[in-house]
Amino acid sequence: MDTLSLRSLNRATLERQLLLSRVDLPPLDVVERLAGLQAQDPDPPYVGLWSRITGFRHDGLTRLLHERSVVRATLFRGTQHLVSAADYLWLRPLLQPMLDRWQKGAFGRATAGLDLTELAETAAALIGTGSPSRPELGRALAERWPGRDPVALARSVQGLLPVVHPPPDGTWGRRGTTPFALARHWLGEPPAAEPSPRDLVLRYLAAFGPASVKDVQAWSGMTRLREVVEGLRPVLRPFRGEDGGELWDLPDAPRPEADAPAPVRFLAALDNVVLGHADRTRLMTAEQRPHVIVDAALTVDGFVRGLWAVRRAGDTATLAVRLFAPLSGAEEAEVAEEGGRLLRFAAGDAPSHDIHFTTVA
Repeated sequence: MDTLSLRSLNRATLERQLLLSRVDLPPLDVVERLAGLQAQDPDPPYVGLWSRITGFRHDGLTRLLHERSVVRATLFRGTQHLVSAADYLWLRPLLQPMLDRWQKGAFGRATAGLDLTELAETAAALIGTGSPSRPELGRALAERWPGRDPVALARSVQGLLPVVHPPPDGTWGRRGTTPFALARHWLGEPPAAEPSPRDLVLRYLAAFGPASVKDVQAWSGMTRLREVVEGLRPVLRPFRGEDGGELWDLPDAPRPEADAPAPVRFLAALDNVVLGHADRTRLMTAEQRPHVIVDAALTVDGFVRGLWAVRRAGDTATLAVRLFAPLSGAEEAEVAEEGGRLLRFAAGDAPSHDIHFTTVA
């Protein structure tokens, strides 16, 4: 069994995540190849696609949302993701047991004593073929169950029912009340009847491998996947990490050399690649991890070296870069060059752009 170094794991993951070089692929293909995009806020998926696709423009994703080719919904780990419509139809029922646990963990006290099946059925009737906002749905549910928290009731529905959040929700720069639509109406067909966890594991490894069983579970929020992975043993290739841990991968998946060049990348906030593993040392240190969960990460030579944010003041949009440690002159020049491209994408309407370097406090 071959042992993979930390840099080898880093390069393999970056290659699967299309972060070693931008690709000339349609945005829908990339969304599927990445097994979805983290989408707690509307803007990060756009940045995530920009960092991976040559010449990506905002309307490349906005159009997919309006065409219903891509949907925004509560999925992995009970968080908002963008996935293709085709993937949603099998992922949503597969993740239902996890979403049931998520609902109980997040809103169990607020819904204690309620018949959750009745709550789901009532919500489905209220939504119908329309798209009420989350506050509207919450108020309607609270009329049925007076004294209950309308926010908790409405958000519980995201776990109990296959619902999606139609545009303009999830489009660039659009924040506000979240609309609800029943997936079967929005997509014109019901979710799959018997989805396979084997498909989930294989898709995960294609996008994030080589990886451990714990990695798959941390990314998906699902449990008891060891038996699934064991059942796939004949079609997977085993490896060891530097710590001796068991890793699995698709036999023919790309695994670049450890010294393959990795360009500077401004990752989207909560980008897939920073949340895709239980062991995140292939990208960052344990000390950096708490920061990366809060702020968007900057990678240099494939590893997290700083954080970034775009801030506006008057006519100027400033890219604020906070470094964990100083960069070499060549590295800082590369960061500034890529940062200029990011500002033109994320703040192209600003008359003036600036880049400011500081250190992480």
